[in-house]
Amino acid sequence: MTILEMLEQSSVLTLLGMGIVFSFLVILIVCVTLVGKFFHAVGANKNVQQPAKTGSPAAGAGNGAVTAAISAAVNEYRKTNS
Repeated sequence: MTILEMLEQSSVLTLLGMGIVFSFLVILIVCVTLVGKFFHAVGANKNVQQPAKTGSPAAGAGNGAVTAAISAAVNEYRKTNS
């Protein structure tokens, strides 16, 4: 088997493999889209609960005690380490 025959065979196998992967991905996208449309049509996506809003208590203005405790701790640290 010559080099040209090996290159030809490898290019055919490469194109065949890439075609199979591309076909699989297209089929996967079509299936996911169809399932999404099905759930939307049935109305199954309306009962999904929204995740609770979480965040740092110090970031919000609603918890003044935490903010005061952090400020006191920072001031105490600055006094002892200055």
